[in-house]
Amino acid sequence: MSVVRGLRWLVVASCVVASAGYAGQGLDRARTRGILRWGGDLQGGEPYVFQDPEQPGHLSGFEVEIADGVARRLGLRAQFVQNDWQHLVPSLLRGDFDIILNGLEVTPGRRQEVAFTRPYCAFDEILMVRREAVGVRSLTDLSGQRVGTLNGSLALDIVRGVRGIEPVLYEGVEEPYLDLEHGRVSGVVLDHLIAERYGMVRPALRVAAVVGRGEYAIGVRPGEPELLRAVDDALGAMDRDGELRAILAGWGLGGPSVPDVGTPRAEGRPVAHGPFTAAHARLFVQGAAVTVVISALAMMLALGGGLMLSVARRHGGPLLVGAAAAYVEIFRGTPVLLQLYVLYYGLAPVLTLNAFAAAVIGLALNYAAYESELYRAGMEAVPRGQTEAALALGMSRAATLRRIVLPQAIRVALPGIANDFIALLKDSSLVSVITVVELTKQMTITAVDVRSWVVPGCVCAALYLAMSYPLGRLARRLERRLGSVPR
Repeated sequence: MSVVRGLRWLVVASCVVASAGYAGQGLDRARTRGILRWGGDLQGGEPYVFQDPEQPGHLSGFEVEIADGVARRLGLRAQFVQNDWQHLVPSLLRGDFDIILNGLEVTPGRRQEVAFTRPYCAFDEILMVRREAVGVRSLTDLSGQRVGTLNGSLALDIVRGVRGIEPVLYEGVEEPYLDLEHGRVSGVVLDHLIAERYGMVRPALRVAAVVGRGEYAIGVRPGEPELLRAVDDALGAMDRDGELRAILAGWGLGGPSVPDVGTPRAEGRPVAHGPFTAAHARLFVQGAAVTVVISALAMMLALGGGLMLSVARRHGGPLLVGAAAAYVEIFRGTPVLLQLYVLYYGLAPVLTLNAFAAAVIGLALNYAAYESELYRAGMEAVPRGQTEAALALGMSRAATLRRIVLPQAIRVALPGIANDFIALLKDSSLVSVITVVELTKQMTITAVDVRSWVVPGCVCAALYLAMSYPLGRLARRLERRLGSVPR
């Protein structure tokens, strides 16, 4: 865990450097565009920001209304930008959007990373346990047990502050309560807005205690005082004229200026949701299209890069051979997820790529290492005598490689390449961590919206199968027809 946290701080520090060039320009850029871009995560579900069950593809939620109100008072139009919740701060710092407005909790640690407006909503942290756990009345009663919460949240800080508890981290808001119901964790600590809608509605669970209190505020990049002041003034005006209070009341919430804010209802609030519809299916098809495009482009680049690496390792000088070998070992020996983080966030100060480009390049760099090994195996399968004969006939080494060795090596490598393309289709699901909404991310968003993982999961699996099955058949056919080289 310390390694992961260290990487996160390294990423944040890099993005702070990258954001230095934005100082004083945030408001001007937004006014030039006519758009205030705000980051959030649809997977957080109701009541924050989610797809309208009656109009899939359209957004609803109290933070959608707050964003619209703030933007309107600035003479701008609000535009939502999808981003994983736990990576909202690094994405803000690298300039993916203007503000964070998505249940961003004000904590001392976050104050060191971003600038906050006044709070727009307060909340309690609620500990929930199974109903039969009658002896649990506080977090200390769960010492030595597993407690679920959201990664990167204030609730996680509270759980970690109790000695002996093992935190179990989640990315979604419904999964912790599902695990609690089935006994996989002993308790769940989350904001009461989440607990009321996803925990208290489950008869097998009960509220054990209120274990903390916090506030949500809008996050702005440090060094942009004009944008911070403008957004804060807009939020203050919404509070003074009652618009903020009306928005929160409309969603059954309190606010900083509302008495008794944060008191949870014991019976919970059922989440508005609808069935899986044709509109959801269209979103899945769009996600599948993104998956195919990213995978195809990445594979094309990986094939070219792998070929160059394999040629360099086999025919280059000592320096080139060493560099190519180091590349292969580094990219095969480190997780592709880590590589995506470094490419998208860590290199932002010197190379600011958009999410789509970073996804394609990141996957291509990783798979080039694997394709180079397939090419190398293919070249080693070509009898050495053919190369010697070609050289004896007066052909140059380059011509021999191009006309004799590579055509046969590629034939040997083709079945493996087809199998790698199938693997790449599935690995493309990792790019959701850098804000790309591909097929798997769309599935997780829809699962929260419709309150079921079965139908979205089956549709997602069917689409992956539809994409990979033809490639699997092709790979098997190639293995039968091209699996050997005549000697």
